[in-house]
Amino acid sequence: MSGAASDRAPERNVDRTPGDAAPKIRLRGLRKAFGEKVVLDGVDLDIPAGRSTVILGGSGSGKSVTIKCILGLIVPDAGTIEVDGRDILAMSARERAAILDRTGMLFQNGALFDSLPVWENVCFKLLAQRRIARTAARDKAAEALEAVGLAASVGDMSPAELSGGMQKRVGLARAIASEPEILFFDEPTTGLDPIMGAVIDGLIVDCVRRLGATAVSITHDMASARRIGDRAAMLHKGRIVWTGPAGDLGETGNAMVDQFARGEREGPIQMELRR
Repeated sequence: MSGAASDRAPERNVDRTPGDAAPKIRLRGLRKAFGEKVVLDGVDLDIPAGRSTVILGGSGSGKSVTIKCILGLIVPDAGTIEVDGRDILAMSARERAAILDRTGMLFQNGALFDSLPVWENVCFKLLAQRRIARTAARDKAAEALEAVGLAASVGDMSPAELSGGMQKRVGLARAIASEPEILFFDEPTTGLDPIMGAVIDGLIVDCVRRLGATAVSITHDMASARRIGDRAAMLHKGRIVWTGPAGDLGETGNAMVDQFARGEREGPIQMELRR
């Protein structure tokens, strides 16, 4: 669904899951402020199960805060966050932990532990939760590394020995090692050259399809968004102002979204001056 932005009518910008299937994740009326700074101002979004959704927006638009609210790292001021039809904000700590066990995350800067070899980084979650023996973890890590195009021998290296692209692939291997139902990607191509960015995007698409997972990515890289996304949603001033097929980015008919996708200086989005 796509449409023009509306300043005070968020109900017009609700993204409905295509077809009759219930969304894997549903956000309604999500609000979050830090002091006087309102970051999320009533976010409504459906994230379809088994599909890849990309959340777009400029710096400070609320992309990262939205993801952190879903992951429980930030408590929203208002709204609901449903996973499989259940509001995680109303769950007990144990129930919420069970939801998080079904998720994987690729962090923007890799976030690898320098003191651990690659194989322990890849299986960190499984080892920490005692879901796998250390002897079996090496084989599991080798399997995950192979899925992202790295040899098993990389498992014995330290993160400091890896290039930026290899670190990103190890981060992806860690995200998929527990075979999650939901995967989150935070600016997956940041710091990578265009070719390596395309490689990482291809690996993300392959891994998501192999797992049959629901994927949520945040990015401002339009080429990446088109490569990895089935659906796209744009945040502006704390609200979803457009949703639709990721392949339509740049040709949506929504002046705000098209300006952002094309990187045009002139248009309805104007840089705000600090006062």
